[in-house]
Amino acid sequence: MPIYQLFATTPKAMETILAEELQTLGISAVKQTMAGVAFQGDLETAYRACLWSRTANRVLLVLSTFTVKNQQDLYDGVQRINWFEHLGPEDSFAVSFSAKNAPAINNTHFGALKVKDAVVDQMRAKFNTRPSINTEQPHIRINIYLQGETAQLSLDLSGESLHRRGYRDINIKAPIKENLAAAMLLRCGWPQIAKQGGSLLDPMCGSGTLLLEGAMIAADYAPGLLRDYFGFVGWKQHDIACWKKLRAEALQRKNAGLEKLPVIVGFDQDRHTINTALIHIANAGLQAKIHVERRDIANAAPAESWKPGLLICNPPYGERLGDEAETAELYKAFGTSLKAHFIGWKAAMIISNPELGFRLGIRSQKPITLFNGALECKLLRMDIEESAFFIPKAKSQEERLEQVTATSTEPELELDTGAVMFANRLKKNVKKLANWVKQNQISCYRIYDADLPEYSVAVDIYQGDACRSQPAPLASIPVGEQTWVNVQEYEPPKTIDAHKADQRLAGLLAEIPKVLGVKREHVFLKIRRKQRSTDQYEKYGESGHFHVIAEGNCRLLVNFEDYLDTGLFLDHRPIRLLIGQQAKDKRFLNLFAYTGSATVHAAVGGAKSTTTVDMSNTYINWAKNNLALNDTVGKHEFIQADCLEWLENEVRQAHCRQYDLVFLDPPTFSNSKRMEGVFDIQADHVALINNAIKLLAPQGVLYFSTNFRRFKLDSEALSASNIEDITAATIPEDFVRNPKIHYCWRVFK
Repeated sequence: MPIYQLFATTPKAMETILAEELQTLGISAVKQTMAGVAFQGDLETAYRACLWSRTANRVLLVLSTFTVKNQQDLYDGVQRINWFEHLGPEDSFAVSFSAKNAPAINNTHFGALKVKDAVVDQMRAKFNTRPSINTEQPHIRINIYLQGETAQLSLDLSGESLHRRGYRDINIKAPIKENLAAAMLLRCGWPQIAKQGGSLLDPMCGSGTLLLEGAMIAADYAPGLLRDYFGFVGWKQHDIACWKKLRAEALQRKNAGLEKLPVIVGFDQDRHTINTALIHIANAGLQAKIHVERRDIANAAPAESWKPGLLICNPPYGERLGDEAETAELYKAFGTSLKAHFIGWKAAMIISNPELGFRLGIRSQKPITLFNGALECKLLRMDIEESAFFIPKAKSQEERLEQVTATSTEPELELDTGAVMFANRLKKNVKKLANWVKQNQISCYRIYDADLPEYSVAVDIYQGDACRSQPAPLASIPVGEQTWVNVQEYEPPKTIDAHKADQRLAGLLAEIPKVLGVKREHVFLKIRRKQRSTDQYEKYGESGHFHVIAEGNCRLLVNFEDYLDTGLFLDHRPIRLLIGQQAKDKRFLNLFAYTGSATVHAAVGGAKSTTTVDMSNTYINWAKNNLALNDTVGKHEFIQADCLEWLENEVRQAHCRQYDLVFLDPPTFSNSKRMEGVFDIQADHVALINNAIKLLAPQGVLYFSTNFRRFKLDSEALSASNIEDITAATIPEDFVRNPKIHYCWRVFK
């Protein structure tokens, strides 16, 4: 058998796990690269990787590597391959094209078309007929990766991503993919625990992904055994005998492994997800091997007969679409349950916010970074024993302020000249913005955003509606009940001494009232932690203190005490004003509406009707109260619903709603238990935007915005006649220091 150059792709941060896995399959010469592992082997080696890899996405057989300086180089490089060796003239194929830092071809859709043309032209010239395109299950799938000027041309032997094992209902979206679940289990030592007869429990099992992957690992059950399609089955060089031999071997190993499977159990409080898990378990042929039942986390105790083993789960992350206060309580309850019932067990969970893991009150090993879609997460691993327990210290705003205030009384603070530098920079920024604020009648704006690295905070001024006539900073700011300052501290890195960080924060909190002429009690401090896509929804208190501010011709409610954000995203001010200007006699739709500030602008601007959709009842009520503050005409509708589900239901209607103006500002990521599955803005934005476009009336306009800094818009896949990047025009003067605060596009039907 010939030896081939092979490459297995995997999600970012899983390269080491994949390399170790390939080595266990007898593949010795492996080389890790970004998002993959290169190796060599014959067809049996390649087939074995497809059949047995639990963490790979795809296995590619490299046909050629060549230089691409222009479009013709790409065409010629593909044509140098004798494609008749790989497919017949009446077969089908598909092309996957990706590029990175490639000046010659930066449009992936165009690159794929160029590759397709090269293959079709060669086959037509030889046989006077051409192969067809089949994007679902082609005879072969061609993969091109263009990095800089170097193109790698491969056959995709997997055909479709290997995380699709074959047991999942294709209509049900999982919070985590199967290969991520497998990576979690492998990193937690589940193979060794299973060999020793230890139990596996997922107390928040959802659709059963972790349970099924755990069972397949413990039973020596090849993850590709259920699949009926691979990319090599229609390939002309496919070795059918070799593949049959490998499948027979895998089937024998599975049957033997199932005889010694340990206890595997899942709990979940939702009846629907339990039913889904049962379907998936049956699809995998593991009905009698995995037990699931409806049970709340507070009652997640093991039976006496279960041998201690591994408790593992993917709990809610508490992102934008969820109830964060409820999520925090869930983690506390989970920690209590672990301490009460699971002494002697190991536990693991994947989370996006380490603060939530801290609420468990159990010390963990060094976290492992993994990615759930585009969201960076941490895999926490814990030994449940009394020596690991601690009482989490509350992180309330009151406690933080008390801590910082105490620091500010220490004598050494007087020697900190950095606070004076901060005060000078604050004065400079206020003076710089003065004319802009006055000319545009801005009453709420940002005056500082980590300008000095040592003072990593954002400082926002809010002036009440009574100050509408004189919205100017510094000298013109009225001292009294109508001016507030919101300070957001970016959590300092662990390399910074905590005491020193408190000193600096105390220094700037002492300077802010003096520089801005506001009362000390009107300065509010929040801690914005890193790697959170939607911290604005975190609940801090129950004060219920709302204040009325003015923006344009609108009056809006803000809250400085109960949430990390105030209820008004200041960087979206230009797009809200634009919506107000364009809303006259229009039908307006506000999706992921938060507190409905864009709806208020549309209504005050003379919208014929408005529809406001958000999952949170709290924010729907906030939006209603915002609208009630303003004199408006027209019909106004408020809908509490999952925006994704609501959109999908609407577009299925024979006569779906029609809107002239739509504002779409979704979260970066959510796995809220109120949703079906998981939402990832990078992976899911095409379907989301296309559904929103279907609700646009002729000549309608959609404004789409996201604050995901690494976001890439797939404009080729959108069903729009014109897409215009208006990011620069929607970044206000007070945010120009941070041009990546958000991205924004105008989309025409």
